[in-house]
Amino acid sequence: MKSSKVGLWAATVIVALSFSSLALAQDERSEVSVQGTGFFTKNSDHDAIHDKVTNSGGLLTGYRFNINHWIAAEADYGYARNSQEFYGKASGRVESNVHEITGSAVAKLPSYGRLHPFVLVGGGALVFDPTTKKTNYGGVSRETRGAFLYGAGADYMLAKHWALRAEYRGLVYEAPGFNVASLRSNAWTHAAQPSAGIVYKF
Repeated sequence: MKSSKVGLWAATVIVALSFSSLALAQDERSEVSVQGTGFFTKNSDHDAIHDKVTNSGGLLTGYRFNINHWIAAEADYGYARNSQEFYGKASGRVESNVHEITGSAVAKLPSYGRLHPFVLVGGGALVFDPTTKKTNYGGVSRETRGAFLYGAGADYMLAKHWALRAEYRGLVYEAPGFNVASLRSNAWTHAAQPSAGIVYKF
């Protein structure tokens, strides 16, 4: 009698695990995305240093892993280029490549038909790498700034595996001084990063 109960219990567990594995296999747990972005940075003014930043466009690529139907983890890499013009203690213009490396937690909100909204929060780093051609201030070098990230967006499903994504990301960080004391303002600034692109879910 006991062995039959044990056998029945074992069979039930095996069937349940089989269905769970099947359901998990059918879920689309991963997503990759490619988006075009804007990169609009607020000018900063502090410690007698005024930093005027040009607006630009760029590229954002990402990988998202869906932990369940409501929560996901995401890693992104972005690229843009802008120029910073400094006035005050020292004057100069520095053009730099901006590399963005971030990680975030994503909360997926209730869907509306094909529209799947989400919000995110996280952090990462912005790497400001001066170009050699358009920098008229000597001594500048690559500098990394930690950044706080927040954002929101939505996916519009085109087919089972494909979606369009529109998103807004905000980055808060300390303005770069390119490792030159006379350019360091100790001011915090904000970059607005609207984006749109394509997502593949698998």
